[in-house]
Amino acid sequence: MQSVAWGKLDGTGGRHTLTAHSADVAMVFEALVALPEFRRALAAAAGGAVSDAAVRRLVALTFIHDIGKLHPAFQSKARGGSERISHSSAGCGLLGLAAREAAHPLKLLAARLFQRDARMMPYLAAVFAHHGKPVEPSHRAPGQWPGQAWMADAADYQAFFDAAFPDLEPAPLPEAAAFQHLYAGLLALADWIGSDRDFFPFEAEPDADYLVTSRARAEHALRQIGLDRQVAGLPDADFGRMTGFSPSAAQAAIAEISPDARLAILEAETGSGKTEAALWHFARLSAAGKVSGLYFAVPTRAAARQLHRRVCLAVRNLFGDAAPEPVLAIPGQRVAGEATGRALPDFVTVWDDAEEPVKSRWAAEHATRFLAASVAVGTVDQAMLAALQVKHAHLRGAALSRSLLVIDEVHASDSYMTVINQALLRAHLGAGGHAFLMSATLGAVARSAYLGQPCPSADEGRAAPFPALWVPGAPVIRIAPGQDKQIGLTAVDSMAADEMAGRAIAAAGQGARVLVIRNTVGAAAECWRAVQEAGRADLLLQVAGAPALHHARFAAEDRALLDRAVEAALAPDLAAGSGCIVIGTQTLEQSLDIDADVLLTDLCPMDVLLQRLGRLHRHARPRPQGFAAARALVFCPEGGLDRLAGRNYENGLGSAPTCPPSARLGHLV
Repeated sequence: MQSVAWGKLDGTGGRHTLTAHSADVAMVFEALVALPEFRRALAAAAGGAVSDAAVRRLVALTFIHDIGKLHPAFQSKARGGSERISHSSAGCGLLGLAAREAAHPLKLLAARLFQRDARMMPYLAAVFAHHGKPVEPSHRAPGQWPGQAWMADAADYQAFFDAAFPDLEPAPLPEAAAFQHLYAGLLALADWIGSDRDFFPFEAEPDADYLVTSRARAEHALRQIGLDRQVAGLPDADFGRMTGFSPSAAQAAIAEISPDARLAILEAETGSGKTEAALWHFARLSAAGKVSGLYFAVPTRAAARQLHRRVCLAVRNLFGDAAPEPVLAIPGQRVAGEATGRALPDFVTVWDDAEEPVKSRWAAEHATRFLAASVAVGTVDQAMLAALQVKHAHLRGAALSRSLLVIDEVHASDSYMTVINQALLRAHLGAGGHAFLMSATLGAVARSAYLGQPCPSADEGRAAPFPALWVPGAPVIRIAPGQDKQIGLTAVDSMAADEMAGRAIAAAGQGARVLVIRNTVGAAAECWRAVQEAGRADLLLQVAGAPALHHARFAAEDRALLDRAVEAALAPDLAAGSGCIVIGTQTLEQSLDIDADVLLTDLCPMDVLLQRLGRLHRHARPRPQGFAAARALVFCPEGGLDRLAGRNYENGLGSAPTCPPSARLGHLV
C-alpha cells in the first residue's frame, strides 16, 4: 500500500510522496558513495576499508532523514495548516518512541537500523542534521499527536523501507568522528540534489518499481551536475598544451611530486608562475585518478575574478570538448565559464545563454554548493567555512574531499586565518583529499606547522632554501631562483592623506601608473578625497565616467565594475601613456596580476608588504621617464611606533581600540 504522506509540495497542488522523496535522497547518497573519490574519502576518514554492508546501512539511514514529516502538524500544511514544527526534531522523537513501545508501527525499522547500539547515536544526530545544523529532539511525543492517520502512514513507510532494504545486515559503522562528519556532509549534499525537481519530478502515486526509477535518476543527476566525471575522460596533462609556453623552474618542479603525495607547498617569488604550477598539479593528479575536482582559493574577490578567466582557458586546453565550466565562487555572482545567471523566485536560475535550466551549472547557483563544482575559483573563505561551526560546514567539507584544494598566498601574519586553514587542511587531508599551498612570504614557522614538522630554530629558518617545493616526508625540492627585482624603498615619516595624495599626484603627473594601498577603508577614502580636493580627480581610477576607489564595501555588481577598471588601468601589457592613480585597500595587495610603476603603501607586516611589492614592476614593459627602476614609498606613523605600543590605534597599526561597556550596550539602552 502506498502511503499518502507527502514529502514535497509545490504551490499548485502538486505533491511528491514522502517515501518517494526518501528514496530519491537515499539513491543519490548511494550513487555518491559509489564514486571512487568519495569511497576513498570514507575509507580515509574511517581509518580503513568500509564494507559494502556498512555502506548499505548508511544508505538505509539516509532513507529515514525526513521521517519526522509523518508528524500530523507537518502533514496539515497541505491543507493550509499553520502550525510550525521542525520535522527533524519530530523525527528524533518518533524514533525514540519507536524504540521504546512494543506495538509501535516503526518498531521494526528502528530495531533493524539501530539494534539498541549506543554507538549509533552520532549517526542519528547526523541524519537529522541534514539541513546543515544540529537539531533538538521534539518534546511532543508521537503517541500524543492527535488522530491515528499518521500511524497508518508510518506502517506504509515501514513496508516501503522493508522492500527497499530486504538484506540489511547488522554491520558495525566506524566510530571515528571524522567519518561521521563526512557522512553528515554527504547526506546533506544528497538531500540538496534529491530535492531538485528537475532531476526528480513529483510522483503523487509512484509505482512498485520506483526505487529502480529513483536510482537511475540519481545516477543521471550526478552525471549532469558533474560530480560523476568518469564519462568525461581524463585531461591531457601536458604543460605546453595547457599554457602555450614552456614551464619555468618553479613550474617544472611540479613533475617531481608523486601523485600519492597529498600535500605540497610551493614557495616562490611573486610573478614566478605559481598559478600555472598549481593548475598543472591538478592536471597531473586528475590524470592519475587521484582527484576529480579543483577548488582554487585566493585572498580577494578581485583576484578570483581575474584568475577565473585564466582557469577557464587552462581547463578548456586540458579537457577539450569535455571541459567543465569553471564556477566563479563569489556569493551572488552565478557565473559558470563565460555564462552569467540571474536568480528568480523558487530557487530558479536563468542563464544568459540558455532558455532552459543548465544542470551542469548546478553548483554555481548557490554559495553552499560552490565546493561541489568540478572546477571552481573563489575566495578562501568559501573553503574556510568547511572548518568552522557554521551551517552546512559538513556539506562543504564532504564536497571538497574529492578535489585538489589550492590556497594561494598563505602567510603567517594573520593568525586567525592560519589557525582556520590548518584545521581545514587537517580535515581535508584526513578525508583523503589533496592540497597545494602557494606563497611568496610563508616563513619557516608557519611552513613547519603546515608540514607537521618541529618548529625550526632561527638559524634553521634562515638556512631554508627559497624558492623551494616542500612535500611532507620527502626531501625539499630546490628551485633555481628567478630574475632578481631590485626595489628602492623609501620610508616617509607621515601617514597623512594629503602627504600621500601629493606624492601620488606628482608621480602620476610624470606619466606613472601609481598604486596606493592603505590599511583601512577610511584611510583610503581620505587619500582619495585629498586627490580630488587638490584638483586632480582626472588622475584617479575612473568607473562609469567618475573617479572611484577600490575596497570591499561595495555591492557585488559595483565590485565587478571596479575590478575590471583596476585591471584595465594597471594591465601588464598596457603601453606607456598618461599617468593614473589607483587607490585601494588590501583588496589590491595580493594574487592580482596588475603592474604599477610606483607603489605608495602604509606600513604593514613584512609578509604583507612583500605581497604589495609584488604588484610593482611585475612585467617587463616600457616605463615612463624616471620610473625605470622600481620604487616604493612606505608611509609610517609620524615620530615612530612607540606611541602605538599602548592603547593607541592608527590606520590598522597598534593595539585594537577598547570598546567601553556603555558603547557595547548602546543598542540595548
